[in-house]
Amino acid sequence: MTREETKERNRRALLDAALRSVSRDGYQARLEDIAERAGLTTGAIYSLFGSKEGLLTELVTGYLRPYYAEIERAVPPGLSLVEAVGAYARHYRRNCDGTGARAGLSLQLGLLDMALRTADPGSQLAPLFQTHEEQLTALFTGRAHDGGTVTPHQAKRLAVALGALFIGLGQGVVLGLAPSADEQYFADAAQALISPTTLLDTQD
Repeated sequence: MTREETKERNRRALLDAALRSVSRDGYQARLEDIAERAGLTTGAIYSLFGSKEGLLTELVTGYLRPYYAEIERAVPPGLSLVEAVGAYARHYRRNCDGTGARAGLSLQLGLLDMALRTADPGSQLAPLFQTHEEQLTALFTGRAHDGGTVTPHQAKRLAVALGALFIGLGQGVVLGLAPSADEQYFADAAQALISPTTLLDTQD
């Protein structure tokens, strides 16, 4: 095995171990435990990811990478903004019933638990949420709406609102607290956020 192959193998082992540890233990997850679970040392974590934050950021972006590819297939370029938001909402709702829904929620709650126990939770969570917002911003930018096209600024405002909406609704579905929130409900709630006086302002 080459040096690069060994490096990639160790990187993958640490990410898999971190996913299990953070999902299960939240704040209690320690670098030592993650390294031991991967059969490596904490030095490998710092060598490959730079820091604990770097490991967590890569964990989230790596975990979500296949999900973003699915979104692009579910929301093709030719749709208008309203159609695209509806398609994305339905796709999100379907994933709430998927086999990885509980694991995803466990990871989300574990990361929140870790961040809330620091002095500045926002700084801990910002890099993790930024990637998601950037993906959604790109997804909606340039879509046709109300005689014009959606600017990056407008798309970002909408992405932030959709993220907050779906985190709440998605948790409710996975936990069995929102039994009536079907695909149509998700689509209706998401499309209701498209407002010329709030999210879709005229700033470039």
